[in-house]
Amino acid sequence: MQYIISLDIGTQGTKCILFDTNMNMVADAFEISNLISPKPGVVWQEADEIYGSCVRTIKEVMDKSQISPSDVCSIGIDSQSAGIMGVDADGEASTYYDSWLDMRCGKYMHEMQQKAGKRIIEICGGPASYTHGPKILWWKNEQPEAYAKTAKFVLPSGYVVGKICGLKGEEATFTHTCIHFSNFGDNLKKEWSDELLDLFGVAKEKMARIASSFEVVGKTTAEFAKQSGLIEGIPVVVGAGDTAAGAFGSGIIEAGMLMDTAGTASVLCCASDEYHPDTEFETLVQMPSPVEGLWHPLAYINGGGLCVRWFRDEFTGKPAASYDELMAEAKDLPAGSEGILFVPHFSGRVLPNNPYVKGSFIGLDWKHGRGHMYRAVMEGIAYEYAYYFNILKKEHKSTRFEKLYTTGGGSKSPLFNQIKADVLGIPVVAYEQGETALAGSAIIAGCGAGVFADYREPMKNLGKEGAAFQPNMKNHEKYQKFAEQYLNIISALEPIYRSDVYEIEG
Repeated sequence: MQYIISLDIGTQGTKCILFDTNMNMVADAFEISNLISPKPGVVWQEADEIYGSCVRTIKEVMDKSQISPSDVCSIGIDSQSAGIMGVDADGEASTYYDSWLDMRCGKYMHEMQQKAGKRIIEICGGPASYTHGPKILWWKNEQPEAYAKTAKFVLPSGYVVGKICGLKGEEATFTHTCIHFSNFGDNLKKEWSDELLDLFGVAKEKMARIASSFEVVGKTTAEFAKQSGLIEGIPVVVGAGDTAAGAFGSGIIEAGMLMDTAGTASVLCCASDEYHPDTEFETLVQMPSPVEGLWHPLAYINGGGLCVRWFRDEFTGKPAASYDELMAEAKDLPAGSEGILFVPHFSGRVLPNNPYVKGSFIGLDWKHGRGHMYRAVMEGIAYEYAYYFNILKKEHKSTRFEKLYTTGGGSKSPLFNQIKADVLGIPVVAYEQGETALAGSAIIAGCGAGVFADYREPMKNLGKEGAAFQPNMKNHEKYQKFAEQYLNIISALEPIYRSDVYEIEG
């Protein structure tokens, strides 16, 4: 039997799973991330900690499984997608990882929007937000020494792949599944846009080579083998962004399929065989799939899933209440939480971009308890999804969306799933394979190394449809007015958050 190692460098931590070639999980390991946040709006991770977490989790799964290192046939990797970091000429980190949660590039985001907002969307498939383009401009202008030292800008996955394979900076790669976040890449041509790079004065030679997720970019070095417990010479693929890997691993490969990634970020996306940049609403991002000719139009809430955990951890005592306890208190409350509305944009609204939004509870009354507030948090995320879903239907009029597949930690909550079904008015189906990104990365690695002849075959051995949640149409009708008021509240609160009381850097 042969085995595949799959790595997921997430915001909350790094996870590693060892799969056999029948896509059975043999062993897993997890290491929590060290997010450095000295003040609001500033978030980064040290590069050596990211790489070290990959080494340590691989070593742990090898120790747990007790398989022979010679039986590992390939390594796949996915990572956070909207942040960026640099590597020098030797492939070593020239910057820390500038997280997608970091807002310091806001000035440059607005510069890009003002100079070429819709043109960026047309070419890249996504707007300038707290993404690669503004972050690279921040490094260029605010940290010129680090910028000068940087040979290539890469994703965390690109950095780790380079370290695993001993690649020099010139050999660094950039997965094509993250072009939509680059603000400098041509989504259709899968190459860097001279037009956009020239407009913003970014040197093309600092951009890593765009490559297919399936491409074998190198092999494990003797040094890495010694650190991780593997052997030298194992093929390593370019890999994918975490959301793209998750969609792929969920089997979202047919036009019209709809997916909810209920993780740290709350992501709503579908599959489409049309490249359709959203220049009208500037909300949907056209994420390329690992599959050639397929895109995943999506929008997301920065830290949507974190809001649920934040409420539990900070407002339910010490030790915190369990999610089951909170669900029991919230599940029988009426749709709309008896008038409470919650805004989940703690770090500003990403899509459509509006930094002048903060997390908010509206409509609190003496009658409300923690069950009301817990339910309202989940409803607020669902109202934001309703806005995304309406745009999806307008932009893809010929596509019929019949059900929503949900994955990630939030998909384990029956109440959360039912709320989404009721708000959106379509069935929600929990996907039983919980680690879709890791499964997707494993299939990509297996295909790249020639272990699998085609990606569809191993997908048959992945998770199946789990519990289905049918929409309560009476609740759906009631939720429409709350979803409308949710959008009105965002507009109404904007002047308050623009005031000098909050000092938000727009």
